[in-house]
Amino acid sequence: MHMNKLHGVLETSLYISDLDRAVKFYREVLGLRLIEDKYFVGGRGAALQVGSGPSVLLLFRAELTLQGGMLLPHGTTGPGHVAFRVEAEEIPAWRERLREHGVAIEQEFAFGDNPPSIYFRDPDGNVLELAVASIWPLERAK
Repeated sequence: MHMNKLHGVLETSLYISDLDRAVKFYREVLGLRLIEDKYFVGGRGAALQVGSGPSVLLLFRAELTLQGGMLLPHGTTGPGHVAFRVEAEEIPAWRERLREHGVAIEQEFAFGDNPPSIYFRDPDGNVLELAVASIWPLERAK
């Protein structure tokens, strides 16, 4: 019997209160691309492409998403967390970019012998991390 497998995380969500402010932050500070250059119907959220592969960050207005409607109700309160993968040699440039945009680096933490992950927050208090993939002992695809 052939076992189906998952190929990766296609999308993940963060919950925000001000959609315009959040989209501006993720576009200007992190360089993400707003998919289809528009928000979801009713201003409920937006989708941003992360990197050049099939990776999407969804930003949802929590109060609207919890009401349901077209999709099942979902959401959370309080800050969430997303780690974005970067290459080790890019970390110094990311530190500088965050400083240039007035984003405070709250913590740097090295997992083992890896370069330190950089932790900071978006305007809604979500904890964001810039990290190298080697912080996790991942298996290579066979």
